[in-house]
Formats: sequence, structure tokens, C-alpha cells
Amino acid sequence: MKFGIHAGPQDLTMDELIRLWKTADDNGFHWVSVWDHFYANPLKDRARTNPCFEAVAVMAGLAAHTTNVRVGCLMFCALFRNPGVLAKAAVTIDHLSQGRAEIGIGAGWFEEEFREFGYGFPSLGKRLDQLEEALTVIRSLWREDVTNFKGDYYDVQGAVCAPKPVNPKMRIWIGGTGRDRTPRIAANYGDGFNLPYTPARAAASRIRVMREECERIGRDPKEIETSVNLGFYLGGRKPDMNPEGCLLGSAQEAVDKIGEYIDLGIDGLNIAFRPPIDWDAYHLYITDVMSKFK
Repeated sequence: MKFGIHAGPQDLTMDELIRLWKTADDNGFHWVSVWDHFYANPLKDRARTNPCFEAVAVMAGLAAHTTNVRVGCLMFCALFRNPGVLAKAAVTIDHLSQGRAEIGIGAGWFEEEFREFGYGFPSLGKRLDQLEEALTVIRSLWREDVTNFKGDYYDVQGAVCAPKPVNPKMRIWIGGTGRDRTPRIAANYGDGFNLPYTPARAAASRIRVMREECERIGRDPKEIETSVNLGFYLGGRKPDMNPEGCLLGSAQEAVDKIGEYIDLGIDGLNIAFRPPIDWDAYHLYITDVMSKFK
């Protein structure tokens, strides 16, 4: 099992974010990611004036302040940026991190930020259609000398991405809670499949759909790494989300729950922080939970 942290850049100072990242970087974690929102969420519990930093810039800062961990975003919203711009930004961060960057891309879900920042809010089906086109463009820009693509949402003609990523097959994660189409998109376009706040039984179902689609298209599902994000509430703090998608209670309870995901063959587990940060619980996780799996 590869351990990571998922630290949303909301309701935290930059100094607190850097402390989170450096603690992971210095203590054997494999992965650190941010997320992509314009408002802190869930919005029902927070004001629009709560601080929330932009994801591309924060991911660049994450790369600059770490030396060991893989760095990423789970997930960039495909509709928020032209895919060429996102492809170039990711390559820049990959070079800044000396080849440690990976990106996740999804269709988005947070209606208020879509509408209030001028994106409208297309139906889920249309957002997923646009996601597939964006993935096609980004992959081509990274891997082909010249990109020519014309779809319903993007028209890219003669585009050249230079430099290429340090790793020409820089990993793209597909993520979301969808039961059918999202796992199939992961099978067709993804190098990784991330399941946010997903109980083990539901994770097994999503992965099964992904593997069935791999079989249909003739792809080896072992090519696709899997991970899950779980809310981090070790030590008695009450979760503000479905507790089945969280690590909570004692260190031993966390060890037991992680074992459920290991039994499913999931490759990575990321603890997701929501402020205020319980630093004691974070260190307890390192000493009394992660250590059990080394």
C-alpha cells in the first residue's frame, strides 16, 4: 500500500499547507495532492469569503516545497481550463518537481462555483463528454509531435507542446463517484483511477466496472493504478461527511479499515484533511498506523 495525503487548499494559511506537505515529504509518504475549487467546500458550512487558493498555482508550490513525494491534484476540473493550458501547466510543474508530477482530471460537481465564475453548469453527461475530449487533447500534446483534434468542445490544430513531460508517460488519474461511466472513462483514458471517500464495498464495485471495460477494449487492467481518498478523523473528531468514507476512531481501527482496501487490491490510500488540522492525530497516523504496513 502506498500512503498519501490529500490536502485541499482551503481554510488554511500557506504556512499550514507547507507544513502539511513537508511533514508528508519527511515521513515516508508516497503522494501529496491538492484539489481544484474556487470556493471552500462544502459551501453550506462555509462562506464564500473563506480562503481557497487556486489549484495550479498551489500544485506548483507543492512541487517546489517537496523533494520526495509524488505531487498531484485530485481532481482538476476539465471545464475550468483549456486542455492545452492545463497540459502546459502540468508539464511545467513536472519539470519543476524533476519528474514527480501526476495530474487527476474530472468533470466537476460544485454547481455554485461553476455558475458564479461564469462556466454555466452543463448536464453531467455533457461535462463527461467534455472531459473525454480534454483527456484526448492532453494525452496527444504530451505524447505526439503535433496535435490535431476537432471535437464538439475543442478544436486544436497544429499544436506543439514543448518541452514534453520529464516522464513522457506522465500519469493521468481519473476520479469520481460515478458507478458506470467514470470507471469506463478511467479504463479508456486513465493511468490511475481514484475513488474519493468511497467505502470498500462501493470501491470494489467501481473497480469491477473499470476492469470489465478494460477487458472489453483489450487493455490490461494492471496498467491502471488505483487509489482511494478517505476523510481523516482519527482520534475522535466527528466527521462532516459519510463516516464510511473516513478513517476515524483509534489507530487500530484505522489499521483494520486500511486492511479492507488492501484486501481489494487497491494500490494507494490518501488521507484527506479538512481544517482545523489535528497535528497530533497526523503524527499518530505516521507512528501507529503507517508503520504497521512497512
